[in-house]
Amino acid sequence: MTTGTKPRGTLTLAEVLDELQVSRSTFYDWRAKGRAPRCLKLPNGDLRIRRTDLDRWLATLEDGAR
Repeated sequence: MTTGTKPRGTLTLAEVLDELQVSRSTFYDWRAKGRAPRCLKLPNGDLRIRRTDLDRWLATLEDGAR
């Protein structure tokens, strides 16, 4: 068994934070308010976010104004 691997199609919290350019505390605040993308909580407590869930969540934030 290889340690340190992640399931395909998932992002670590650090990767998501880097992509969104937000702090960890901001992400956890969004999560507490139910405003963050769906997360997978691993048995060790780490979070993973599916790429599809992040993309879907980002699409919901698009502004319809042109």
